[in-house]
Amino acid sequence: MSIILQIVLLVVGFCMLIKGADFFVEGTSGIARKFGIPQLVIGLTIVAMGTSAPEAAVSITAALKGNADITIGNIVGSNILNVLIILGITAVITALAVARSTIRYEIPFMVAISVLLLVLGLDQTISLLDGIILVAAFVLYLAYLFWMAKKKPEEQEIPHRQHSVWILLIGAVVGLILIVWGSDVTVDAATAIARFCGMSDRFIGLTIVALGTSLPELVTSVTAARKGNADIAIGNIVGSNIFNILFVVGLSALITPIPFALAFRFDTMVAIGAGILLFVCSFRKHTLNRPAGWLMLACYAAYFCSILF
Repeated sequence: MSIILQIVLLVVGFCMLIKGADFFVEGTSGIARKFGIPQLVIGLTIVAMGTSAPEAAVSITAALKGNADITIGNIVGSNILNVLIILGITAVITALAVARSTIRYEIPFMVAISVLLLVLGLDQTISLLDGIILVAAFVLYLAYLFWMAKKKPEEQEIPHRQHSVWILLIGAVVGLILIVWGSDVTVDAATAIARFCGMSDRFIGLTIVALGTSLPELVTSVTAARKGNADIAIGNIVGSNIFNILFVVGLSALITPIPFALAFRFDTMVAIGAGILLFVCSFRKHTLNRPAGWLMLACYAAYFCSILF
């Protein structure tokens, strides 16, 4: 099969992932609202998980197909790209307000679980026991989110288009089908391109697949910045990174052990460094400003050159 066809399939797979995530979030959020679940809880759980659905689908599919370098590369690469590229671009567009709780708890927690991933991978395998540890930590994180939701005053309900439960359910199912099917197409195409070009699964996972699966976060954050709602961007990114490691890697390891190549130690240390950089840049003024954004983009450029050459 020609390389051009594989590139077309890769783009088609990404489009299926993005639209699938959109349909899934809208459908499941609408159903949750019908049952009276608070808007804040919906945002912290369903929407956050929905924007990370492409990473989850691609990583689990890659693990089942024996392409573990795409599984780990996609997650670590997405987490690096989320902080250095997405927040970098968004901060260059407009200054980002950072919530006090995000600086005190969520960013340090993101760094801590990145360190945990590195430690669990020292034996070069994310095993079933490691998966149980990650999923248990995810359950604790969900408990923290619900505790935070109860502490915050109830926000005014934002009006939404009214659809019947059946329409919402069909939308959620169609979205889930697109996510699963799109992940299958994406992994197969990315693997074929890597083989054809002589590139490693690690490089493809860290760059092309990571960028493709991070497109929902990129679009959400940049659009929010342009509309003057930039304060939601950092919480969305940090939450997505935490979800990627704890749930996606954890669930993948529960399904099948995931080899953790030696090269990923460097990439995981870069992800840890990106989290520390975010903390340092936002700690003093609770704001991520334009110079910090340019610094993040420069750091990603340096990292990309290091894995390319």
